Amino acid sequence: MTPIRLGPEQDILPTHALLTRAFAYMEGRIDPPSSLGRLPPEALAREAAAQELWVLPPVAAPLACMLLTPKADHLYLGKLAVADAARGRGMARRMVVHAEARARALGLPCLRLQTRVELTENHATFQRLGFVEIARTAHAGYDRPTSLTFEKAVTGA
Repeated sequence: MTPIRLGPEQDILPTHALLTRAFAYMEGRIDPPSSLGRLPPEALAREAAAQELWVLPPVAAPLACMLLTPKADHLYLGKLAVADAARGRGMARRMVVHAEARARALGLPCLRLQTRVELTENHATFQRLGFVEIARTAHAGYDRPTSLTFEKAVTGA
């Protein structure tokens, strides 16, 4: 199963619903709250226009999704989400493999992502997928780290 890219003219609602469900467990766990709560479907459509929004089909009920944003020296992987019914079936790995292929195609040497300090299970997942922690950062107004930055080198880029 290969991810497909969604454009802003396509039905974004199922992907937005997947993100909303997948990120719900963070509510009350992370501080500051996730930016997803401030991302209505029309904003996700704008992000699909400005970035790359990928889903594992079917589009009407995606199994996984992610946003890819090319930067000068890396490809940023954001909003990676897997449907509850598809967890444990390698969907996150498929998305990361696809992100690596996109980085190679764009001539970028690595993938980067951020996850919240409190989400230790995400840290472990990303480490199993070959990412290493490279930085800790704080959201505006915080005097402690709130996010970890992870990176994965892309071979053949």
